[in-house]
Amino acid sequence: MAILLDETTKVIVQGISGRIGQFHANDMIEYGTNVVGGVTPGKGGHSILDRPVFNTVKGAVKETGATASIVFVPPPFAADAIMEAADAGIKYCTCVTDGIPAQDMMRVKRFMRRYKAEDKMILTGPNCAGTISPGKAMMGIMPPHIYMPGRVGIVGRSGTLGYEAASQMKTLGIGVSTSVGIGGDPINGSSFMDILALFEEDPDTDAVMMIGEIGGPQEAQAAEFIRDHMKKPVVAYVAGLSAPKGRTMGHAGAIISAFGESAQEKVVILEEAGVTVAPTPSSMGVTMANLLNGSAEAA
Repeated sequence: MAILLDETTKVIVQGISGRIGQFHANDMIEYGTNVVGGVTPGKGGHSILDRPVFNTVKGAVKETGATASIVFVPPPFAADAIMEAADAGIKYCTCVTDGIPAQDMMRVKRFMRRYKAEDKMILTGPNCAGTISPGKAMMGIMPPHIYMPGRVGIVGRSGTLGYEAASQMKTLGIGVSTSVGIGGDPINGSSFMDILALFEEDPDTDAVMMIGEIGGPQEAQAAEFIRDHMKKPVVAYVAGLSAPKGRTMGHAGAIISAFGESAQEKVVILEEAGVTVAPTPSSMGVTMANLLNGSAEAA
């Protein structure tokens, strides 16, 4: 089992006719993802990668039964593409696009509030690497060969650090149930807390690797959720321990503006909630291995 995505999930690619969309859609198909079509306005009726292209997401959903979408749409139009997916009944959407204006994402968040909880689309991203359930399917831009199927979930704001964690764990013989990138923008679709809740409910995930960074309250909110609602052990790494206050580091959302937003403060908050914190990026895999070995010995 996995969260959000498996080999049965019917996926469409919004922006499939673009160079980047087509390149990654091909990788997804080669990995075994059930890509059933693509969407590019004005290109309906054509075929790309032997998949039908539709003018609208509603048309794609009606014809293919798709329930998931990945967005490779340029920043000025990406917010509209996300809202179109939600309006068409897509259940899970991940947006890879970087550089979407924060005001556009505020519009997306307001738009999605109109739906009841049971009808609301799950959105991850924007500015994320996507989601992969190793050995089953991927929706994203990650190198799939570094992910070994297993029972540890990964959730992170940084795509490259997610790759690093998966690679280190694979070297140590530790596999991944699902890896989810939530994105590094100030306003994103899903928080750490949202994805942690899914991992907590997944019977085939035994532990979680959470990768945070400076800026924003998400890690502190996740710590509170872990303390109060999670039985599964969590390892965390927080990037930016040497970042000066007020400096944007890599991601648009990685800027310290309030108490509790520096890496040092987040480490303290997480440790107080019972999370095992890896001290360096190179120790993420070993920290998880030690935690799992400790859990096995305790059992």
